[in-house]
Amino acid sequence: MVIELRDSRPKLLLVDDEPVNLQVLKQILQHDYRLLFARDGEKALSLAENEQPHLILLDIMMPGITGLETCKRLKENSATQHIPVIFVTALAETRDETEGFGVGCVDYITKPVSPPIVLARVKAQLSLVSIDSLRETRLQVIHRLGRAAEYKDNETGLHVIRMSHYAKEIALAAGMNESDADELLNAAPMHDIGKIGIPDFILQKPGKLTPDEWNIMKTHTRIGATIIGDDHSNLLKIARIIALHHHEKWDGSGYPDGLRGEAIPIEARAVALADVFDALTSVRPYKAAWTIEQASDYIEQESGRHFDPDLVIAFKKALPTIIAIREQLLDT
Repeated sequence: MVIELRDSRPKLLLVDDEPVNLQVLKQILQHDYRLLFARDGEKALSLAENEQPHLILLDIMMPGITGLETCKRLKENSATQHIPVIFVTALAETRDETEGFGVGCVDYITKPVSPPIVLARVKAQLSLVSIDSLRETRLQVIHRLGRAAEYKDNETGLHVIRMSHYAKEIALAAGMNESDADELLNAAPMHDIGKIGIPDFILQKPGKLTPDEWNIMKTHTRIGATIIGDDHSNLLKIARIIALHHHEKWDGSGYPDGLRGEAIPIEARAVALADVFDALTSVRPYKAAWTIEQASDYIEQESGRHFDPDLVIAFKKALPTIIAIREQLLDT
């Protein structure tokens, strides 16, 4: 039996109305990449959508729709907007480059092309695509593991999504920058991952836990930190911090370490507040959902005890946005 090996080389789409130019690029790139060819913008748009190349090298001066218009339409189409575009052109004025970047290209290569420059620029852009793809995959794994823990706990998958968004909005209202707040948003779904290690007879017990059962339940924070581990990724570092410390309380009465005040990492403090608010305003087998007003009053009552007083203020400031998020992500 003959086994046909899959060609795993990245796929490039080369677009130029001059066959000679396409032939030059083919000679440079054919050994390292799978190549697709188009001689006009319309064909390029069709190939890009149907073949999903990893990168497009696009001429600007073409009959019919220009490279600039082609790039603009690629970026307007949700099916192709993620594909990076490098312009390969004789136009080298600053104004031309500005216009190209304005429609969404990521780089320029000027004609006549230099083989080492073409190879280096293509390799650099594909490396960035790989990094983005790896990050997206990591985020998807984090979200799915977070939802797995929630389902084991008889909660809905939407809880973990809602509370993650709430935590981000609280952090933003408290002054956290957008980048750090996004990391918090993406790390928060792992907060209860340790519940995977808690026996079902405890996790799903309908009545009150005994003291011994409660002590076992509390170990989910350390189990979660162990599952996430010590990773160099900042995202996973934050996820581990949240998993370990989201049950600490401002007054020091929480667990597992009895941390007090600002000794509790800000990410864990924000998730603690967001988690409680969503739990209070959601239906559970053992309780009805509280109203927004009831839950908000409780959060305010616990300021300085369970919750960071500054984050309670931030929560009240962010509440209109939080309510809008809640309405979009209600359980069905």
